[in-house]
Amino acid sequence: MLFVALALLLVLIAASLHVAVVLGLLGTTLADLYSPFPVFRALGELTWSSSTNFLLLAVPLFIMMGELLLRSGLTEKMYECLDAWVGRIPGGLMHTNVAASAVFAATSGSSLATAATIGTVSIPNMKKHGYNPALFLGSIAAGGTLGILIPPSINMILYGSLSDTSVSALYLASFIPGVLLAVAFSAIIALICIIRPAFGGAPARKYSWPERLRSLVHLGPPTILFLLVVGSIYAGLATPTEAASLGVIATLLFTYVRGRLSVQVLLRTFEATVRTTSMIILIVVAALFLNFVLSTLGLTNRIVGAVTSLQWPPLGVLFAIICLYLVLGCFIETITLMIATTPLVVPVIKSLGYDPVWFGVVFVILIEAALITAPIGMNLFVVQTIRGEGPFRDVMIGSLPFLFMMFFMIALLILFPDLALLLPRLFNTG
Repeated sequence: MLFVALALLLVLIAASLHVAVVLGLLGTTLADLYSPFPVFRALGELTWSSSTNFLLLAVPLFIMMGELLLRSGLTEKMYECLDAWVGRIPGGLMHTNVAASAVFAATSGSSLATAATIGTVSIPNMKKHGYNPALFLGSIAAGGTLGILIPPSINMILYGSLSDTSVSALYLASFIPGVLLAVAFSAIIALICIIRPAFGGAPARKYSWPERLRSLVHLGPPTILFLLVVGSIYAGLATPTEAASLGVIATLLFTYVRGRLSVQVLLRTFEATVRTTSMIILIVVAALFLNFVLSTLGLTNRIVGAVTSLQWPPLGVLFAIICLYLVLGCFIETITLMIATTPLVVPVIKSLGYDPVWFGVVFVILIEAALITAPIGMNLFVVQTIRGEGPFRDVMIGSLPFLFMMFFMIALLILFPDLALLLPRLFNTG
C-alpha cells in the first residue's frame, strides 16, 4: 500500500497537476483500491470542519496584512533605516537584506511575501553598487525564508492545526532560533566578504549618528505591529486569529496615514489575499481527506509501528527523517510537504520521545531549506522573477552558504533543545 501511494504521488507530481488535485486523486485512488467503506462520502464533513476551523482564519488575515505592507511604502523606509545601521559591515546591503527580512518577517508571516518585498526594494541596488550577483540574490532568497520561522508564521499555524500543537508555544519556541538564524546569515555574509572583498560591492554610504537616530522612526510601524500581534498572543490577551485581526486593522491605519490607502489598493490586496488563501485552503482540504483515508486504512499506525520496530536509537530515526525531508524538499512544494506529511511524521516523533513543539521548529527550518533548494525552491523563483534577467544558477549558487547555516541551526537545536523550549517553558504555554 505504501509503495503504491508513493509511486502514485510521484507520477501525479510529475504530471504537473495542481497540488490539491494530486492529494485529492491520491486519497480517492487509495480509498477505491483498499478501503471496504465509501470513504469519499466523508469529504463533505472534512471540508466543512476544516473551513470552519477558527485557527485557520488567521491565515487570510496574515496574508492580507503582508499584502497591505507590500503596498504601503513602509518597507522602503524600513530598509533605509536598517541600511543606516548595518550597511557598513563587510557585505553592506546584504546585511540590510537579512535584517529587513527579519523585521518584515515579524509582521507578514509569509516567506514568499518577504522575499518579494525585500527583493523589489533591494535588487536595483545590486548593480548600482557592484555586488556579487549570486551572493546578493542568495541573501534575499534566504532572508525571505525567515518569514515562516520568526513569528507570526502562517506555516506554524498550519503545523499547529495539523499536529494539535499550541500555536502560542510554537511562536515562543521559534523566536530565539529565528533571531539566531538571521545572525548566522549575516555572519556567513561577513565571512565571505572578508575573504573575497570584491563580493561586498562598493563601500556603503556613511551615515552620521544624528541621521541614524532620526531613521529609527521608520522602525516604529513594524515594531508596533510585532508588539500588537505577537505581544497580544504571548500576553494571553488574544488568540492567533484575534491577533491577526488586530494586525490587519493597524496596517490599514498605517497605510491610511501614509496616504497610500485607496480603493485600487484595497481591491488589489483583496484579490491577492483571496487568491493565495484559496490555494492554501484547497490544499488543506485535500490533505485532510488524504490523511483521513490513510488513517482509515491504518497506514499511519503501520508506519509508526514499522519505525519503532526497527529499534534504531531515537537520534538515528530523527536523522533519517531530516534526510528524507531534505530530499523531498528538492521536489515537492513546501506547503504540500508540510500539510501532507505532518500527520504522518508527528506521531513517529512523539513515539520517539521528542517534543512536538521542538520538532515544529526543526520542521520549519527544513521547510525553509526546501524554499531555497532547486529545482522546486519557491523563493529562488520569486527572486529570479523580480531580478528579470541573468542566469537562474546565480540564485541557486548564492543560496548554498545560507543552506549550510540552516543545517548548522538544526544541529544546534538537536544539541541544545532549550534554544526552542526555553521560552515556552518560561511562559508555561501548552
